[in-house]
Amino acid sequence: MTITGTELAMKKRRIVITGLGVIAPNGTGKEEFWSALKEGRSGIKPIKRFDTDGFKCKLAGEIDDFQPAYFLGLKGLKGLDRTARLLCATAKLAIEDAGLDINHNNTDDFGVCTGTTLSSLWNIAEFGKGLIEDGPLFTDASLFPGMVINAASSQVSIRFNIQGFNTTISTGFSSSIDALDYAMDFIRLGRIKAVLVGGVECLSLANFIGFHRLGFFAGIKGEELSCPFDKRRNGIILGEGAAVIVVEDEEYARSRKANIYAEAKDIGNCFGAYKIGKYDPEARGLKESMKKAISNSGLDITDIDYIGASANSVPEQDRLETKAIKNVFGRYAYNIPVSSIKSMLGETFSAGGLFQIASAIGSMADGFIPPTINYQIRDDNCDLDYVANKSRTARINNVLINNYGPGGCNASLVISRYQH
Repeated sequence: MTITGTELAMKKRRIVITGLGVIAPNGTGKEEFWSALKEGRSGIKPIKRFDTDGFKCKLAGEIDDFQPAYFLGLKGLKGLDRTARLLCATAKLAIEDAGLDINHNNTDDFGVCTGTTLSSLWNIAEFGKGLIEDGPLFTDASLFPGMVINAASSQVSIRFNIQGFNTTISTGFSSSIDALDYAMDFIRLGRIKAVLVGGVECLSLANFIGFHRLGFFAGIKGEELSCPFDKRRNGIILGEGAAVIVVEDEEYARSRKANIYAEAKDIGNCFGAYKIGKYDPEARGLKESMKKAISNSGLDITDIDYIGASANSVPEQDRLETKAIKNVFGRYAYNIPVSSIKSMLGETFSAGGLFQIASAIGSMADGFIPPTINYQIRDDNCDLDYVANKSRTARINNVLINNYGPGGCNASLVISRYQH
């Protein structure tokens, strides 16, 4: 196969991560988030945002101390729903952390790409409720803008004057990594210099009821606990939050003397066209995604120091991810630490990949591997090193991150310690 000049130039263009903003159930800001992961501190707690009477499940990875005015001021806040507030606040943290100076002269050099899927459900539900209860002429029009899935991402561009491009990626569990993939392509093609890549989901009664009615929640048939890879696992605990990273062309980052956290090496993705809402029993899409990510990064399986798992405490998902890792890595799989931060955050769906990236950056910066907490009873089908309950001191150079679920979308990412 012949590689064109454009493709060669794209491959040579390195993508680096220079900024990070996090608002998570167990910590706001990168330092607090990293500290919580290092200590194995969970953000899963009793839900306060809505009444859970009548439901057996009452826990979530909820952000109960979020003060949007602290980050964004009061001006324009009334027009933002909770999802937009979370994403805009996190974007502000990332912009400040990266030291970006966005102005009218360079606004076209920057873009925004956001992964989200469930964020508009609350607005849709409330607007629909108004149609039924009040009638079409008396519905709350302020809810309508938030019904479109690109609303939160658009608000980031509006607030911070980012005019290069604005895109929303909605591929379910893999949305965050797919959003990063999209952004990296734009940079490698020379169309943009830097992109704010975000992931956001908001906890609401609408998505809580949806997952509950489908029987996805831990606590319906067992203990209400997020315990990935543990034999007791019986479903997810829902989480919410936002994370944003700034990715940019290496030369641009160096020209402005930016602090570089890590290099985004490459991404592998594969749509496993099996059955909607069902897991492929061979996890073929996830296997292919991991193989592509590692191969495209120019690394060997022995170069991977840690795997940030997509495991979310669903029995089948955790078992299949373990099976896929063993298929790709062979016997070497038993030498690689694997852990799931969803044990501390819950299943944050489209935001999950960005939280995993934020965690991996912390692992490289602070020299630790986050634990899989609540791990007590071994499952013979899940027999790898899951960094049980306590973080581990380690020097991390290369991290493989997995995102997948029963919807068919699979994505894997390799990020590495930056070396000039």
